[in-house]
Amino acid sequence: MVKIVIVDDQELMRDGLATILNLRSEIEVVGVASNGQEAFEKASELQPDLVLMDIRMPIANGVEGTKLITTAFPEIKVLMLTTFNDSGLIFEALEQGASGYLLKDMPTDAIVQAIMTVQSGGMVLPKELTAEIVKEMKRTQSPEVTSETPDIIKELTERELEVLQKLGHGLNNKEIAQELYITEGTVKNHVSNLISKLELRDRTQAAIFAVRYNITNF
Repeated sequence: MVKIVIVDDQELMRDGLATILNLRSEIEVVGVASNGQEAFEKASELQPDLVLMDIRMPIANGVEGTKLITTAFPEIKVLMLTTFNDSGLIFEALEQGASGYLLKDMPTDAIVQAIMTVQSGGMVLPKELTAEIVKEMKRTQSPEVTSETPDIIKELTERELEVLQKLGHGLNNKEIAQELYITEGTVKNHVSNLISKLELRDRTQAAIFAVRYNITNF
């Protein structure tokens, strides 16, 4: 059973989602919070497996809450609850260690599936939405987003590039192994190598890199 904390400043959304998710046998909602700082305090106290975190909140937003939690408790996963208008903040949250994002109006089954995906080591990066978000960020001329692929990508082997593409689609090691017909241990080695070559911190940053520079469509 996956223990989660739900964070949203809107009481109706927060409590409604908690009630719905508590009906699922694979999930236990162990607490709720109304902002990023409170989310960190709840995470410290309750040690959940995952925090379902809204992005826009008073006192401390979801990006700040994610940073606090992933820095202090790297084993606790964070999944963002967003609207399309949060595009800039979504990538900030991912860079602070979030394992993906969902739109608030997604069906319950989709939210549950996303929670289970993240819990098993995968990421949730809805393909169409992510493409639209990257397009919007480029349109608004964010300095961190460019259409040009960095030359450092040439350091990767063909197989490492394939693994990077799969990371950008949110797959975990087991899923990548199945798609590429290699062992999980081999995938793990490729992930470590490409993270090192691209001078990234972790697989989350690798996934963001793949999405940002359109490597998922190579």
